[in-house]
Amino acid sequence: MALAVIASPAGAAELTVITAGDQNMVDYINDYLGPLFEQQNPGNTVRAVGTGPGDAGSQKILERFDAQAKAGAATWDTDVAVVHEKFAGPMVEAGYLEAYRDKIATGKLVTRANADNALGTDVKGYVMPMFNSQTALAYNPALVPNPPKSYAELADWAKAHPGQFGYNGIKGGASGVSFVMGWVYAFSGSDAQKLMYGPFDQAEEAKWDGALDSLKEFTKSATLTPGNAGTLDLLSRGEIALGPVWVDMFYSWQADGRLPPDLKLVLPAPGMPGQPMHYVVPAKAPNKELAEKFVELATSPKVQAEGIVKKFNWYPGIDADQVKAELDDATWNKLFVDITPADLADKGKPFPLAPYNTAILEAYEAKVAN
Repeated sequence: MALAVIASPAGAAELTVITAGDQNMVDYINDYLGPLFEQQNPGNTVRAVGTGPGDAGSQKILERFDAQAKAGAATWDTDVAVVHEKFAGPMVEAGYLEAYRDKIATGKLVTRANADNALGTDVKGYVMPMFNSQTALAYNPALVPNPPKSYAELADWAKAHPGQFGYNGIKGGASGVSFVMGWVYAFSGSDAQKLMYGPFDQAEEAKWDGALDSLKEFTKSATLTPGNAGTLDLLSRGEIALGPVWVDMFYSWQADGRLPPDLKLVLPAPGMPGQPMHYVVPAKAPNKELAEKFVELATSPKVQAEGIVKKFNWYPGIDADQVKAELDDATWNKLFVDITPADLADKGKPFPLAPYNTAILEAYEAKVAN
């Protein structure tokens, strides 16, 4: 024991990272990012703990911070957390997070608005995007040689090709939810900027009737799929020609041979929602400086290229053009040719504010699904 203490470098620490999301998020940190950080910071160790997929995983992290704050703990048990966009705002408003982005070199490489505003809450300085996920329309060029470039063109195309557009409504996966939100952005009487950035005004709901009526008519000529994977599966078998998908799932399926290699993507105007996962540092993290170094490494162009883009087909959390130099042409051309960085900047939208989001889903159930 004495020898172990003598051999330990001064100031060595265990960095605790808790992450919402699927098991691949934990594996990414434990198998790739953690060992890389340990190599560059000898003596320090990284331990990742998963809290579970979806909103429930981020909710557990919020509850963990809340419990420690209420207990008056001088330091908390977490150095870095990875949370869904929806939970960044409540954490900032509760005073649970450190404003650290301006302290790290990669902070200036963030260009997406969702790093400053999280569903209506100002989070600038408190978050660094781990990655950005994005939805888009996947299509079979053999069946759709000239894909719709906008929601308006899509509505006309689907009417002329009944059953060839497929989406999962709002059940079983968020690609369908994203498509619905994009429809409301495109066709409702509401200002899409207000839906995305607030302020919340319940009177806006009365402006959606026309959009929901047209979506109900549109859905009559669509094929309803069982979920995110279901849409991709029907595309792979040629049972539908066009449908909304998560870009990372699309490319992962292609890499695994589950989708034909000639299928392509298009991001229609005015845009479709995607969402980031954010790195945050708790206000009472036990190893704040080390935590900042960890996030700085995790959001560096090289790690974003090797870890985020190559391993998972996610869009980088920082400016894609900063990552390009670290990518081979084949990887860049796969991820950024169909949908360019300019497309993402122009048509990659956030989801609506939480109360608008809930109201739109409820209105869909009442007016479109029935």
